Amino acid sequence: MKIRELEIKIGTLPPGSKNCITDVEGVKVGHFTLNQPLEGEEYLATGVTAVLPHSGNLYKEKAAAASYVINGFGKTTGLVQINELGLLESPIMLTNTFGIPAVTQGTLEYMLDENPEIGDTAGTINIVVGECNDSYLNSIRLFGVKPEHAKKAIMNARTDRAAEGAVGAGKGMMCFGYKGGIGSSSRLVEDYTLGCLVLSNFGSREEFKSLHYQIKQDGSGLQDTPDGSIIIIIAVDAPLNDRQLGRIAKRAGIGLGRTGSHFSHGSGDIVIAFSTAGTSPHFYEEKTEQRLQLREDHPIMNKLFAAAAEAAEEAILNSLSQAETTKGRKGRIVQRCPF
Repeated sequence: MKIRELEIKIGTLPPGSKNCITDVEGVKVGHFTLNQPLEGEEYLATGVTAVLPHSGNLYKEKAAAASYVINGFGKTTGLVQINELGLLESPIMLTNTFGIPAVTQGTLEYMLDENPEIGDTAGTINIVVGECNDSYLNSIRLFGVKPEHAKKAIMNARTDRAAEGAVGAGKGMMCFGYKGGIGSSSRLVEDYTLGCLVLSNFGSREEFKSLHYQIKQDGSGLQDTPDGSIIIIIAVDAPLNDRQLGRIAKRAGIGLGRTGSHFSHGSGDIVIAFSTAGTSPHFYEEKTEQRLQLREDHPIMNKLFAAAAEAAEEAILNSLSQAETTKGRKGRIVQRCPF
């Protein structure tokens, strides 16, 4: 159950009808999950999650985007070009740390099939992949994630309310010693919608004990695990440029901090934000282009900042409340959070 169904309310802004990143029109989410016991004590508990900004050709119609690194202990691909050009031209893919090369290859193959001109008459493409380390439950050294799994996650993408918890890239992830993974939430801000999806894999027992939410826990069942990470994706349909999206991405860190995280040394805490309000065409011959954007000093910006913080916080809690007890390598079992 989502935490709102448990009567835990976060913030003051209302959520969208699905309380999911897919409340932002056109945004799709797809998963591919691996859940397979192997020989001995090995186990595949991992997967891939794909977030598509719109249903069109992502390479030919690029979305304005930005990223913000809260703590850089991560192995993402594609953020350098996003921050240089302010454009997103591929799905945002999520997986485990060692799955980055395979997911990059699979996503690249998918995009090449859609766009024969890439690498020929139209230059190359910037594939964006984020990761968290799921090696407590998943036999990460066996490279269970393959390129075809990335393609399947993309093809599974829908605008329906996204599955959350121990699915896709979230299958083997943990949060505050309990089962974590995929979580999502959204906020309505006047005429606009802001959505958030997280891959949660962070937090210590000590941080969790300090939480103020209505959680029925006494500390039993919590696992002592190494520093983890989180990838936060923000989608918004307000007309924003990449710099403004960068400002909104920073505010997602407030929601992360509210849950108890202090962005530990070994944690990769990374935010990727994009706008669906118009796209930038790849093929364009004019010298100039016109874009609509919100005024920086309009009060709506502060509301969007608040929405990013609230949606990120609630998405993290949903990743906990939606996750089920999960088995993994070496006979390990991680319990669901007792909301």
